[in-house]
Amino acid sequence: MNDWLSPGGILPRRRKPRKLRSRAALRVRAAAVIFAACCAALPAHAQGGPTAARAGDLQIGAGFAVGRSGYNFTPTHFLGEAAYTTFDWKTHFGAEFNFHNIRSHQDSTVYERTYEIGPRVYVVRGSFLPYAKVLYGRGVYNFSNSIANVAYNMYTYGGGADWRVARSINVRADYEYQNWMGFPLGTLHPSVVTVGVAFHFHQ
Repeated sequence: MNDWLSPGGILPRRRKPRKLRSRAALRVRAAAVIFAACCAALPAHAQGGPTAARAGDLQIGAGFAVGRSGYNFTPTHFLGEAAYTTFDWKTHFGAEFNFHNIRSHQDSTVYERTYEIGPRVYVVRGSFLPYAKVLYGRGVYNFSNSIANVAYNMYTYGGGADWRVARSINVRADYEYQNWMGFPLGTLHPSVVTVGVAFHFHQ
């Protein structure tokens, strides 16, 4: 091979020996494997630790709701659906959002629709997670024959229990005592019971 260059020629790039290139590639691959192993170990460690060490526990569920209310001193029974989600960011403490849409047995044009959010506290007893909550939100009441549809602020006391039947499935039984503020003829006090199933997300 001629090592001399003609005038104005460009020196060709010398390639590294195959052994050096192989060693460099092995080092890069080894570093990538170690980095991936460290990243994989972080969520595994968080999952095995207490709830306080994790970002939080989230569940989203839906179910059936039955209620008892009374307008103009007349008891009314309701039936409908519910949706809820909880996020527990710390051991024994979290937040909850609830939605209820229930209609009267006697008159299907009468319904109560509520949107609530607030804090909750809970304890763990094996597969059971009993809890208590205080929520605040908005309630919509539709009067008979839809002669009026009005909304009121409301607050709720309630509680219940989530039962972990599988790693990602919780069954819930929930009770709420609602207080609708400023409702005609006195504050409305519906009682609502919900039975639902939720999907529990894992880290």
